[in-house]
Amino acid sequence: MHRFLRSIGFSNIYNRQDMDRLLGIILSQPDIRKQTQSESGVYTELRKEFARNAGIVVRGDYDNKGFFHIEHYFPYLESSFISVTEDITVNRRVDTYAYTGMCDDFRLGISLIFYLQNAVDYLLLQWADNTPHKARTSLSGLALQGKILLGIENNEDLQKRKSYRSHLRNELIAMARSGDQDAIDSLTVDEIDLSAQISRRIKTEDLYSLVETSFVPYGSESDNYSILGTIINWNCITNSFSGEEMYQLLVSCNDIVLNIGINKKDLLGEPMIGRRFKGIIWMQGEVDFQKVQ
Repeated sequence: MHRFLRSIGFSNIYNRQDMDRLLGIILSQPDIRKQTQSESGVYTELRKEFARNAGIVVRGDYDNKGFFHIEHYFPYLESSFISVTEDITVNRRVDTYAYTGMCDDFRLGISLIFYLQNAVDYLLLQWADNTPHKARTSLSGLALQGKILLGIENNEDLQKRKSYRSHLRNELIAMARSGDQDAIDSLTVDEIDLSAQISRRIKTEDLYSLVETSFVPYGSESDNYSILGTIINWNCITNSFSGEEMYQLLVSCNDIVLNIGINKKDLLGEPMIGRRFKGIIWMQGEVDFQKVQ
């Protein structure tokens, strides 16, 4: 069983029989069906929603006799917010027709890698892998456990200064990547000053008072991240099949907005707007390939 099923309210799936029963419901009553021709037949993606914006996708092939062969399935969580508008590079995984997307975003300072939710939309375009394409991406994440931390007090003037510094840093990173030596030197000096400031303040202040948000790759899986972000909205919804409750947290992390899903019983603390979420997530993304320029 997929270990992130519990994130969308399926912690009661204990064995293969339970999973087969659930997959049977998806195969017989899908909400969305997408298809494209493949080498082995008609490659099909079946999607069923079990809670608002959350459900399970089943992918596989119909053979020449009309039998459906399941290749893999995964839980998903959708987001209605555009998180990234940078060039997206899509690559197929080695073992299945699953795909990952990658983009470079100046706000993170790293290459962001996510599991592509709408692989059939990508296959229909018949693009070559590893080719950058301009598109809009909505990011989401599923978590197995997480904590709620208190937020950091910000007034309007301080928020404006932070926004200005962040914008200036992003511009310097863009210039540094193009080979501007002055920008590289300026970023180096800023990092030295920041390191000295942290070393001084950490003696008397808590770590999470210094670090407001963070976004760090986690473990050996390329699409897993350890994040700390500010909650800007949240709601608690019920899985219509299992009756379990899950939280959907709209989180701002390094100025990137993403939707986080977690089983209610796996979250320590009470979410509120302005508080922060800390946890490890499996990053997913839905790319709007129709907006390619």
